[in-house]
Amino acid sequence: MLFKLSLKNIKKSIKDYAIYFFTLILGVAIFYVFNAIDDQTVMMNVSSSTYEIIKLLTSILSSVSVFVSFILALLIIYASRFLIKRRNKEFGIYLTLGMSKRKISLILFFETLIIGILSLAVGLGVGFILSQLMSIIVANMFEANLTKFTFIFSKSACLKTLLYFSIMYLIVMIFNTINISKCKLIDLIHSNKKSEKIKLKNPYICTVIFIISCIVLGFAYYQVTSGINNGSIVKIIYVPIILGSISTFFIFWSLSGLLLRIFMSIKKIYYKGLNSFTLRQFSSKINTTVFSTTIICLMLFITICVLSSALSMKNSLNKNLTDLSPRDIELSKSSNVNLEESDLTDIKKQNLRLNFEEIFAKFGFDIDANFKNTVYFSLYFDDSVTLKSTLGSYYKITKKQYPYLRYNDYIILMTNSDYNNLAASFNLEKVTLKSNEYVVVGNYQEMLNIKNEALKRNTKITLNQKSYYPKYQKAINGFYEMGSQKSEVGFIVLPDNALADDKKIMNRMIADYNGNQADIEAKINSITEKTSFYTDYGLTLNTKKDIRDASVGLGAIVTFLGLYLGIIFLISCAAILALKELSESSDNAEKFNMLRKIGVDEKMINKTLFRQIGIFFMFPLLLAIIHSIFGIMFCNIILKTMEISFNLKAVIITAILMVFIYGGYFLVTYICSKNIIKEK
Repeated sequence: MLFKLSLKNIKKSIKDYAIYFFTLILGVAIFYVFNAIDDQTVMMNVSSSTYEIIKLLTSILSSVSVFVSFILALLIIYASRFLIKRRNKEFGIYLTLGMSKRKISLILFFETLIIGILSLAVGLGVGFILSQLMSIIVANMFEANLTKFTFIFSKSACLKTLLYFSIMYLIVMIFNTINISKCKLIDLIHSNKKSEKIKLKNPYICTVIFIISCIVLGFAYYQVTSGINNGSIVKIIYVPIILGSISTFFIFWSLSGLLLRIFMSIKKIYYKGLNSFTLRQFSSKINTTVFSTTIICLMLFITICVLSSALSMKNSLNKNLTDLSPRDIELSKSSNVNLEESDLTDIKKQNLRLNFEEIFAKFGFDIDANFKNTVYFSLYFDDSVTLKSTLGSYYKITKKQYPYLRYNDYIILMTNSDYNNLAASFNLEKVTLKSNEYVVVGNYQEMLNIKNEALKRNTKITLNQKSYYPKYQKAINGFYEMGSQKSEVGFIVLPDNALADDKKIMNRMIADYNGNQADIEAKINSITEKTSFYTDYGLTLNTKKDIRDASVGLGAIVTFLGLYLGIIFLISCAAILALKELSESSDNAEKFNMLRKIGVDEKMINKTLFRQIGIFFMFPLLLAIIHSIFGIMFCNIILKTMEISFNLKAVIITAILMVFIYGGYFLVTYICSKNIIKEK
């Protein structure tokens, strides 16, 4: 009997459940999609390294899913509270007729169970369809071939979704039972007669607080854009975050007391149509929702920044790959190993003495036959050449501005002839040095800006009691280690006779494959599977393909994390606003009914409702967008330190997602609210 009643209630209140269903289906679908990525890679032709990256991605997403489930659980609990509030009078009638609170709780239990099963079924269906689209996105992101596209249903993702959401629904049932047990009959019967009072705040106090809040917010904006230098970001970023959050709250608090008075003073606007009704309705809501509006605004701000930053990183990570990884392979071997250490075996000592050709010859691999355009060079260091010493008189200024730099770290040194050989291979500018000259070479602009100031001061360096002066007053573009990003902070090129062999720390080799790339890489992989180059021979190996895979993998991880968290945050914000508005529509149904009785036509009522909901949705979004402008500027500062630039495409994609999801909730809320106010 109770089950049938629950089913009947759901059918009767299907309009009230629309937003709830919509949110649950979206939550289930997104949860399934991001946890099904691992299984979607089955249809892709990917390398072992790429597959390992995908495994890492899925592992991270799995951990993040725990946090996501927590957010969704809070959202579902909030939504269920709305549904209970909407039906307070109904539950009061049940109690009046003699039904026990236990039976009412059972009705809610069955309703939650039915809704849960339906939302899981529909959500998994939607998720299954979207996951096929996601497989194409993943394949494109990892530049993999979809050799055999087929529809794949992820059992593991399905089971995880069922488990997590079952726990959420169980928690909702417990909360519903607790809420029903605390209800009083008189409160349930008269719940719809409760209304929010419009408390007109002192306009002078509100004005002063608004001005102060704007000034504080402006200071926070300044701090995150111009007032924070790169060396102190981590330490003091919490200051503008706290100031921005507090000022956001007081801006909403002050506006809640000012907006109605401002529009009341503009009689042409206030008394036009139903504007007075709309504004008073909005004022009553905003007066009692300042805190929640602040939270929603900050969540929207985080969403915009996370989405746009993540997408920017994805678009920027691979753009320099061709220039920064021009050769197929690079090898590095340490030269400063103390072979007299007692813990080294004779075999180990012998292996560490071997050069590149000798190491590979042990495994039947001929370097000369398999590699071409081979270049050898060495790296050096000297205890006297540190970051501090190379800054000279500029050190004191730099120390104050960038206190966290490691000033005692030594600087990599290279001979003029070695660098010119490297430059020819990397298509870089060659240099010719006099006996007392040096040049700084790098591509990480943030650090080079510091070193350029020292070079302008003609800072000398002293090596083996001989002084060397800069050939140029700025660093030249270059690098010695292949990668996907500009990360070379600046090494020094000196005349050949300036560096002795005892200062050598590393021998390096770069080359191209002489023959079929796949065949040569297969040979190298077979060797690496048998031995550890680094442990046994002090050798490290890096290929263009490894660099590319790592770069693509990092971009994918950042993008998917950003999308996952950003979309969940966006859904949460929109759903909370939607539920609040639906609750208000339920409470104010009688007011709209009174408008009909005094002759207001349905078209004008719907127009008023549309404006009311639109203002309610736009109010936190407008300030969130302003926050985001400066937030994106700050993110751009951070990304620039990684030689990553913000791009317009990322902002456009973020805007599209905002319109699609946030706007979708707005339209659904409007449609549902129209149906609610028509009932009475």
